[in-house]
Amino acid sequence: MKLFRLLKSLLLALALAVAALGLLTGIAWLYFHPKFTWTRGLAYGQRNGETLTVDVMQPPTPNGKGVLLMVSGSWKSGTNSLRPWLAAPLLRHGYTVFPVYHVSQPRATVMEIVADVNRAVRFVRTHARDYGVDPDRLGVTGGSSGGHLSLMLATRGGPGPAEATNALDRASSAVQAVAIFFPVTDLLNLGDSTENLHDGGPPKSFTKAFAQEPKNLPVWQVTGREMSPIYFVRSNLPPTILFHGDADTLVPLDQSERYLAKAREVGAPVELVVHSGFGHGPVPTRGWPKSLAWLSAVKGLLTMLWDLTEFADWFDARLK
Repeated sequence: MKLFRLLKSLLLALALAVAALGLLTGIAWLYFHPKFTWTRGLAYGQRNGETLTVDVMQPPTPNGKGVLLMVSGSWKSGTNSLRPWLAAPLLRHGYTVFPVYHVSQPRATVMEIVADVNRAVRFVRTHARDYGVDPDRLGVTGGSSGGHLSLMLATRGGPGPAEATNALDRASSAVQAVAIFFPVTDLLNLGDSTENLHDGGPPKSFTKAFAQEPKNLPVWQVTGREMSPIYFVRSNLPPTILFHGDADTLVPLDQSERYLAKAREVGAPVELVVHSGFGHGPVPTRGWPKSLAWLSAVKGLLTMLWDLTEFADWFDARLK
């Protein structure tokens, strides 16, 4: 009889745990699927015969501020690659989100992509009031190459040529706050990255992306520096937060640590959050046996979802 009561208690506890998990899953699903209007495919320019586009994701109750989302990984971008849940915390906080798409490398070089995302900011700023957004309160976010592009805007964004006849071309590409994942910051010093051939050249998988086939090391020294945010850190950077895993082998943590150190030298408002055991992306790569890979993936996804909510809090405090 005692055994029966014990089994009954265990089954009840298990049922309650499953019910609680189901409830939490449902709440999480609802949170990351907010209501919003999605205007797709606004043209902000042309590149190599292809149209450059930006979307507008508007929450039911906008807060008058905007965040540009760099839809980019390995400097590749696709208009069908954005998962709306990535923008959910921002939309929940009232931000109008502007997903920015670019021509993927190698059809466009990274130098061209950087120029194009600057134009995207100018486009959004020029049309911001059409969407109820203050043009002087724009943030930017992204991960990996999207993080790199965000830092290029943070460090080098600014007014266009004063002599330009088009108001859009004269507009500023500066941003007012940055929250990003694992960016490359110094292309000339890749450290222990799996992309580093230790020959002084560009990342091994991206030679075409940097117009380095065949390699021209003297030219690369100029190009690599121009495309590396770390060389343009200044005291009046927009507030910036970096999230990076210490087990990242593609873009080692050293990239963010040295960027932070440079920022501290000049008094720039930069912060770094380090995730122990995490690689390049949401899945932990250290400390998990293969038999628990699924649990590792769950932890990684939950961590990333939590990070996205922290991004929204970050923008709340900086885009006042």
